[in-house]
Amino acid sequence: MFSSIIVSGLNGDINIPGDKSISHRSIIIPSISKGICEISNILISQDVMHTLDAFRLMGVEIEELKNKIIIHGMGLNSLQKPNREIQLGNSGTSARLLTGLLSAQKFNTTLLGDKSLSLRPMKRITDPLKLMNAKIETSNGCLPIKIYGRELQNIEIKIDIPSAQIKSGIILAALNVKGKSTIFETNITRNHTEIMLESFGANIDISKKNDETKIVIEGKKELLAKNIEVPGDLSSSAFFIIAALINQNSKIKLKNININPTRNGILLALEKMGAKINLTNKKFINNEKVADIFVKSSKLHGCELDEKFAKLMIDEYPILSVAATCADSPSIFKGLNELRLKESNRLELIKTNLLRCGCHCEIKGDDLFINPLNKTAV
Repeated sequence: MFSSIIVSGLNGDINIPGDKSISHRSIIIPSISKGICEISNILISQDVMHTLDAFRLMGVEIEELKNKIIIHGMGLNSLQKPNREIQLGNSGTSARLLTGLLSAQKFNTTLLGDKSLSLRPMKRITDPLKLMNAKIETSNGCLPIKIYGRELQNIEIKIDIPSAQIKSGIILAALNVKGKSTIFETNITRNHTEIMLESFGANIDISKKNDETKIVIEGKKELLAKNIEVPGDLSSSAFFIIAALINQNSKIKLKNININPTRNGILLALEKMGAKINLTNKKFINNEKVADIFVKSSKLHGCELDEKFAKLMIDEYPILSVAATCADSPSIFKGLNELRLKESNRLELIKTNLLRCGCHCEIKGDDLFINPLNKTAV
């Protein structure tokens, strides 16, 4: 059973580390831009450091100071052949984005990962890149990957898989391709790559019609570096938000949190559950929407979330499931198949761990059914 040991509640202001998705891109994009980029509040994590080390191996000058990282970019075609394989640990973001970027370079590269990453599917990024004339060899569709860099062709492609990593990998490849490449996206996915590229002067045009997003990239234009302030990570914030919601007498403030509308599903879901959450001090930092988040302990209600929510908050379902166990009625979360394709089968692990804590939950197809504590089965 879950039990609260925070008798007096959670109270105070919290500074959240930098957004992980933006941190990766704040290394990749400045490294292929012209000029010096100072990055503040970057997330210092193993995954992000693997991306940093990869670009050092490819000749990019990177300074690590106490509160910032400085990247000396030399332009779109400035990367150099690494003197060994690039080890990416468990970072799926690094693997998929670098596969796209490096497929259009003038040298060959091998990408490695740890045991977990080496089991994750890579054909979802290598197959569309091969349509651009990329030459890539995988190990049964997984890492290690051998990339034979060469001139690519522009492409017009429709992406049905809800993955910002696939989209971003194709965009990064298209930056170095003559002419225009067009991506049609049928699902909402994180758009941090597009936002940052726009701010760095890329020829990228984005339009929407009904439920489809059209992204047009004109390649071979040099990017111009600018400084980046990485906002706080909403996915990391979710743990503190939910801890405050389910512990009585809690009142917290999280500062400068990224509330990008392509990934704010956790806030929308909690609002639907009756959470007392207010957003203040809204502003844009490097074209990313940012706000301070005020949270008070709340009586939560069960809810039903359709598959559209999964596209806005796939990483937050594990902690949202904890909130659901503290609600006053059952919850149903639909369309969670992508959770099975992470570094582990997160969907199955949510069920396993909730059952260990005395909660009743079950999986039916791609849907997760959760009953609150001390309630009968859904």
